Amino acid sequence: MTKPQSFWAGFKQQRAALLGGCWIVLLSFVALAGPVLRPDPTPHANDQNLAWALLPPGAEVDDPAGVGHKIFVLGTDRFGRDFLSRLMAGSGISLGVGAMAVLISLLIGVPLGAYAGYRGGWPDAIIRWVIQVVWTLPTMLMVLAIALAFGKGLVQIFIAIGLTMWVDVARVVRGVVLSLKEEPYIEAARALGLRSPSILTRHILPGAIGPILVLSASNFATAILVEAGLSFLGVGAQMPAPSWGNIVQAHCHLITGDHAHLALAPGLLIVSVVLAFTFLGDGLRAVLDAN
Repeated sequence: MTKPQSFWAGFKQQRAALLGGCWIVLLSFVALAGPVLRPDPTPHANDQNLAWALLPPGAEVDDPAGVGHKIFVLGTDRFGRDFLSRLMAGSGISLGVGAMAVLISLLIGVPLGAYAGYRGGWPDAIIRWVIQVVWTLPTMLMVLAIALAFGKGLVQIFIAIGLTMWVDVARVVRGVVLSLKEEPYIEAARALGLRSPSILTRHILPGAIGPILVLSASNFATAILVEAGLSFLGVGAQMPAPSWGNIVQAHCHLITGDHAHLALAPGLLIVSVVLAFTFLGDGLRAVLDAN
């Protein structure tokens, strides 16, 4: 395994990965802080006032309570909601769906891949067959089918995405287990009488941590893209819950007018997060390969 000191020294040299990691940490902080940081602290940042609809960025209005005035840094959407607050609330949904989808894929893919690679024989053949079948199905089509079968909503979406991503994890873990299980130190562990679960968890799977981290970063980016696409189609997060995908869908007709930022801003956030996870994954791969 890579020593922590050498890992961090190598990772600091990967500037794109470091920048991507910082951006992810910042958005995660915004998502976790929730209403505490948002100008509109209401649930889902859904405080509406149609009289303030489509105000430009930087607009100031008198507070209805007669105390001071409000400043809308990024203006308001078509329902008069603070647009900055909606984008900040959307970060929680996008990152939350990505995290849960990756977690589900790990919970399914790691045990199956490890068992198939270590056991071999007919269990390996069956698991490989299932992996190949799922692998051939288009991800978006399969996620749509699962989401429509179990209904619309965030829970259904991250379960559906996780159930399509586990095959990547299982393939990687199986490959690592196959390459390590015949190593001399594994044979020595067997000779000492260690049981298979102990050998897998203590001596083989730690060697798969690096590839799993790299794959998880890639899957995180994919999950955010898929969630945004599903929300754009109306299958993902349901209004008034703000997702960057459904915010784009609600304002895409304004993209050629004076309020194009209402569609461009969430789109740019999606692109920035996907690129951040991509850079992070590439940086992790470079550091781990060098060590």
